[in-house]
Amino acid sequence: MRGMIAESKNYLMRHARIEIFRAAILVVLLLPLCPTPVAAQKAGATESQVKAAYLYNFGKFVRWQTDRIGSPQTLTICVLGKDPFGAVLDATVEGESIDGKKITVKRLSTIQNLTSCSILFIATSEESRLGPVLSAAQHQGLLTVSDIPHFAEHGGIIGFVMLQDKIRFEVNRSAAEQSHLTLSSELLKVASRVIEKTTPQG
Repeated sequence: MRGMIAESKNYLMRHARIEIFRAAILVVLLLPLCPTPVAAQKAGATESQVKAAYLYNFGKFVRWQTDRIGSPQTLTICVLGKDPFGAVLDATVEGESIDGKKITVKRLSTIQNLTSCSILFIATSEESRLGPVLSAAQHQGLLTVSDIPHFAEHGGIIGFVMLQDKIRFEVNRSAAEQSHLTLSSELLKVASRVIEKTTPQG
Protein backbone atom coordinates (compact mmCIF):
# COMPACT_ATOMS: atom_id res chain seq x y z
CA MET A 1 0.00 0.00 0.00
CA ARG A 2 2.77 2.43 0.94
CA GLY A 3 4.44 1.62 -2.36
CA MET A 4 1.28 2.48 -4.28
CA ILE A 5 0.85 5.74 -2.35
CA ALA A 6 4.47 6.69 -2.97
CA GLU A 7 4.14 5.87 -6.67
CA SER A 8 0.95 7.96 -6.92
CA LYS A 9 2.64 10.85 -5.15
CA ASN A 10 5.62 10.70 -7.49
CA TYR A 11 3.26 10.68 -10.48
CA LEU A 12 1.39 13.74 -9.19
CA MET A 13 4.65 15.57 -8.54
CA ARG A 14 5.90 14.83 -12.04
CA HIS A 15 2.56 15.90 -13.51
CA ALA A 16 2.63 19.14 -11.51
CA ARG A 17 6.16 19.93 -12.69
CA ILE A 18 5.11 19.35 -16.29
CA GLU A 19 2.10 21.66 -15.92
CA ILE A 20 4.22 24.36 -14.28
CA PHE A 21 6.73 24.07 -17.11
CA ARG A 22 3.98 24.37 -19.71
CA ALA A 23 2.55 27.41 -17.94
CA ALA A 24 5.99 29.03 -17.81
CA ILE A 25 6.48 28.43 -21.53
CA LEU A 26 3.06 29.92 -22.23
CA VAL A 27 3.92 33.05 -20.27
CA VAL A 28 7.23 33.43 -22.11
CA LEU A 29 5.47 33.05 -25.45
CA LEU A 30 2.71 35.50 -24.66
CA LEU A 31 4.74 38.22 -22.95
CA PRO A 32 6.03 39.69 -26.21
CA LEU A 33 2.55 39.68 -27.70
CA CYS A 34 0.00 40.50 -25.06
CA PRO A 35 1.38 42.43 -22.06
CA THR A 36 3.49 44.83 -24.12
CA PRO A 37 0.54 46.38 -26.00
CA VAL A 38 -1.76 46.05 -22.99
CA ALA A 39 0.79 47.67 -20.68
CA ALA A 40 1.25 50.39 -23.26
CA GLN A 41 -2.49 51.04 -23.25
CA LYS A 42 -2.51 51.27 -19.46
CA ALA A 43 0.43 53.68 -19.62
CA GLY A 44 -1.55 55.98 -21.87
CA ALA A 45 0.22 55.16 -25.14
CA THR A 46 -1.33 56.43 -28.34
CA GLU A 47 -3.45 54.20 -30.55
CA SER A 48 -0.69 54.18 -33.16
CA GLN A 49 1.91 53.06 -30.62
CA VAL A 50 -0.25 50.18 -29.40
CA LYS A 51 -1.08 48.99 -32.92
CA ALA A 52 2.57 49.29 -33.97
CA ALA A 53 3.58 47.12 -31.01
CA TYR A 54 1.01 44.52 -31.97
CA LEU A 55 2.02 44.65 -35.63
CA TYR A 56 5.65 43.94 -34.81
CA ASN A 57 4.81 41.15 -32.36
CA PHE A 58 2.45 39.38 -34.75
CA GLY A 59 5.51 38.39 -36.77
CA LYS A 60 6.74 36.24 -33.87
CA PHE A 61 3.68 34.01 -34.03
CA VAL A 62 3.40 33.37 -37.77
CA ARG A 63 5.29 31.02 -40.08
CA TRP A 64 5.56 31.74 -43.79
CA GLN A 65 6.29 29.18 -46.46
CA THR A 66 9.98 29.48 -47.39
CA ASP A 67 9.27 30.13 -51.06
CA ARG A 68 6.92 33.01 -50.16
CA ILE A 69 9.35 35.00 -48.04
CA GLY A 70 10.53 38.19 -49.76
CA SER A 71 14.06 38.04 -48.35
CA PRO A 72 15.78 35.46 -46.12
CA GLN A 73 17.62 38.27 -44.28
CA THR A 74 14.74 40.66 -43.56
CA LEU A 75 11.10 40.63 -42.54
CA THR A 76 9.34 43.60 -44.08
CA ILE A 77 6.22 45.24 -42.70
CA CYS A 78 4.49 47.11 -45.50
CA VAL A 79 1.89 49.84 -45.02
CA LEU A 80 -0.51 50.22 -47.93
CA GLY A 81 -2.38 53.50 -48.33
CA LYS A 82 -2.54 56.53 -46.04
CA ASP A 83 -0.03 55.75 -43.29
CA PRO A 84 -1.58 56.08 -39.80
CA PHE A 85 1.70 55.40 -37.98
CA GLY A 86 4.15 58.06 -39.13
CA ALA A 87 7.48 57.56 -37.41
CA VAL A 88 5.96 55.42 -34.63
CA LEU A 89 6.20 52.12 -36.51
CA ASP A 90 9.80 52.77 -37.55
CA ALA A 91 10.74 53.57 -33.95
CA THR A 92 8.98 50.42 -32.71
CA VAL A 93 10.93 48.03 -34.96
CA GLU A 94 14.26 49.88 -34.93
CA GLY A 95 17.06 47.47 -34.07
CA GLU A 96 14.61 44.57 -33.68
CA SER A 97 14.68 41.18 -35.36
CA ILE A 98 12.57 38.02 -35.55
CA ASP A 99 14.24 34.64 -36.00
CA GLY A 100 17.44 36.44 -36.96
CA LYS A 101 15.74 38.57 -39.60
CA LYS A 102 16.02 42.33 -39.42
CA ILE A 103 12.67 44.12 -39.34
CA THR A 104 12.17 46.79 -41.99
CA VAL A 105 9.24 49.07 -42.85
CA LYS A 106 8.07 49.99 -46.33
CA ARG A 107 5.27 52.30 -47.49
CA LEU A 108 3.24 51.42 -50.57
CA SER A 109 0.74 53.37 -52.64
CA THR A 110 -0.27 50.48 -54.90
CA ILE A 111 -0.43 46.67 -54.75
CA GLN A 112 2.15 46.32 -57.51
CA ASN A 113 5.11 46.06 -55.12
CA LEU A 114 4.04 43.43 -52.61
CA THR A 115 6.77 40.89 -53.36
CA SER A 116 9.14 42.21 -50.70
CA CYS A 117 6.48 42.23 -47.95
CA SER A 118 5.81 39.65 -45.25
CA ILE A 119 3.24 41.60 -43.23
CA LEU A 120 0.84 43.99 -44.96
CA PHE A 121 -1.02 46.62 -42.95
CA ILE A 122 -3.94 47.88 -45.04
CA ALA A 123 -4.94 51.44 -44.14
CA THR A 124 -8.58 52.50 -43.95
CA SER A 125 -8.01 54.58 -47.09
CA GLU A 126 -8.01 51.30 -49.03
CA GLU A 127 -11.42 50.08 -47.84
CA SER A 128 -13.11 50.76 -51.18
CA ARG A 129 -10.72 48.40 -52.97
CA LEU A 130 -10.27 45.86 -50.21
CA GLY A 131 -11.29 42.89 -52.37
CA PRO A 132 -8.50 43.27 -54.96
CA VAL A 133 -5.96 44.09 -52.24
CA LEU A 134 -6.76 40.94 -50.25
CA SER A 135 -6.69 38.84 -53.40
CA ALA A 136 -3.21 40.14 -54.30
CA ALA A 137 -1.97 39.70 -50.73
CA GLN A 138 -3.26 36.13 -50.58
CA HIS A 139 -1.50 35.33 -53.85
CA GLN A 140 1.76 36.56 -52.30
CA GLY A 141 1.17 34.71 -49.01
CA LEU A 142 1.17 37.84 -46.83
CA LEU A 143 -0.10 38.31 -43.30
CA THR A 144 -2.77 40.98 -43.72
CA VAL A 145 -3.63 43.30 -40.81
CA SER A 146 -5.99 46.27 -40.69
CA ASP A 147 -8.33 48.35 -38.56
CA ILE A 148 -10.92 48.53 -41.33
CA PRO A 149 -14.29 47.62 -39.76
CA HIS A 150 -15.11 43.88 -40.02
CA PHE A 151 -11.77 43.29 -41.70
CA ALA A 152 -11.32 39.71 -40.51
CA GLU A 153 -14.91 38.85 -41.39
CA HIS A 154 -14.33 39.99 -44.98
CA GLY A 155 -11.22 37.91 -45.57
CA GLY A 156 -8.43 39.76 -43.82
CA ILE A 157 -6.30 37.67 -41.47
CA ILE A 158 -6.00 39.94 -38.42
CA GLY A 159 -8.37 42.80 -37.72
CA PHE A 160 -8.00 45.33 -34.91
CA VAL A 161 -11.12 45.93 -32.83
CA MET A 162 -11.97 48.04 -29.80
CA LEU A 163 -13.27 46.12 -26.77
CA GLN A 164 -13.89 47.84 -23.45
CA ASP A 165 -11.79 50.80 -24.58
CA LYS A 166 -8.81 48.56 -25.36
CA ILE A 167 -7.34 47.60 -28.71
CA ARG A 168 -7.70 43.87 -29.35
CA PHE A 169 -7.68 41.77 -32.48
CA GLU A 170 -9.70 39.14 -34.32
CA VAL A 171 -8.15 36.36 -36.39
CA ASN A 172 -9.54 34.71 -39.52
CA ARG A 173 -7.93 31.29 -39.47
CA SER A 174 -9.44 30.26 -42.80
CA ALA A 175 -7.93 33.32 -44.51
CA ALA A 176 -4.53 32.48 -43.01
CA GLU A 177 -4.70 28.94 -44.37
CA GLN A 178 -5.63 30.23 -47.82
CA SER A 179 -2.50 32.40 -47.70
CA HIS A 180 -0.43 29.35 -46.70
CA LEU A 181 0.42 30.83 -43.31
CA THR A 182 0.75 28.89 -40.08
CA LEU A 183 -0.54 30.76 -37.03
CA SER A 184 0.72 29.82 -33.59
CA SER A 185 -1.91 28.38 -31.28
CA GLU A 186 -0.73 30.96 -28.72
CA LEU A 187 -1.76 33.76 -31.07
CA LEU A 188 -5.22 32.23 -31.44
CA LYS A 189 -5.56 31.91 -27.66
CA VAL A 190 -5.14 35.64 -27.07
CA ALA A 191 -7.32 36.75 -29.99
CA SER A 192 -10.66 38.24 -28.97
CA ARG A 193 -12.32 36.08 -31.64
CA VAL A 194 -11.24 33.38 -34.09
CA ILE A 195 -13.23 33.34 -37.32
CA GLU A 196 -13.39 30.14 -39.32
CA LYS A 197 -15.26 31.43 -42.37
CA THR A 198 -15.08 34.49 -44.60
CA THR A 199 -18.14 36.66 -45.27
CA PRO A 200 -18.09 38.04 -48.82
CA GLN A 201 -18.06 41.83 -49.05
CA GLY A 202 -21.08 43.69 -50.21
